[in-house]
Amino acid sequence: MVTITSLAKDERSARIVLAATAEPNDSRTGRLIAAVGAVDTVRLAQSDGALPTVLDSMEGELWRRQLAPRLLVPVVETARRETDKFGLHVLIPGDKDWPTGLDALGDREPVALWTKGASSLLSMPLRDRVTISGARAATSYGVQVTTELAGELSNEELFIVSGGAYGVDAAAHKAALSVGGSTIAVMAGGLDRPYPSGNSDLLSRVADLGVLVSEMPPGAAPTKWRFLARNRIMAALSAATIIPEAGYRSGSLHVAKEARDLGRPVGAVPGPITSAASAGTHRLIREGVARIVTMTQDVREMVEDPRPSTGRSFGVASPAQRRAAPSSSPQRSL
Repeated sequence: MVTITSLAKDERSARIVLAATAEPNDSRTGRLIAAVGAVDTVRLAQSDGALPTVLDSMEGELWRRQLAPRLLVPVVETARRETDKFGLHVLIPGDKDWPTGLDALGDREPVALWTKGASSLLSMPLRDRVTISGARAATSYGVQVTTELAGELSNEELFIVSGGAYGVDAAAHKAALSVGGSTIAVMAGGLDRPYPSGNSDLLSRVADLGVLVSEMPPGAAPTKWRFLARNRIMAALSAATIIPEAGYRSGSLHVAKEARDLGRPVGAVPGPITSAASAGTHRLIREGVARIVTMTQDVREMVEDPRPSTGRSFGVASPAQRRAAPSSSPQRSL
């Protein structure tokens, strides 16, 4: 009889069990794996025994209550079968292609990664990758700036990391591919479900000429929570994160926050002071979270000297801050 325990017989298979069943970005799971390994973490989730002291009693009980019902044999077997069916590869920490930049996430490091394409791009030095993220509803200005920036960085043999979304993300991927560069798309759902569907052709090209990455197994839906969790991977994969255009509500501000929390430099491109689409980038600059980016050399300097900005702590804007949204911007060179 197949059981969860039999499916989690070693570190790799146990990590696949956990990644296929648990929600991402759970520091409790991360702490337990660090303390006792993935095999014993699976065992502890199914038992009533005492948990290691890395979790207090209430925290541990909540973790067990949330995870145990999800540890289902059919779920894990389906994930493994679909991994093979769609030609995906699973990476875990310690594999030669595992991106060591993710180590900086500590107990929020992904349990495993599913990839499709050239996984070796993930093991390149951190300084070889730049994350570009921004508005989905990008203006023509945002698309133009992103296209020029991503294309020029690709010509300088840097790999572009983005999230596969409409707007700035799509422009960044397309620009890299158009000059013969490679690009990495970090997805919020399973790699068997291209999202958004309107970018399925683009994501197929990324898989052919770069690599698709997700911490979610095949079949997993790209929920709002998983998009937020995905942002930490986008930030951790690169030496620097650039936001070419973003409004106050843009999810790319979460990517910037994750990069800032990791001590990685953040850059933002100023836009027209009349444009709500640049309100988020202006705020990043105004609060000292991001350095101003007006040319490719600005990004190159951030990658080569990755000291973070010294501005005050940054969080997602409150409704009152969004309504106020004052901004100013220097002229650009891009």
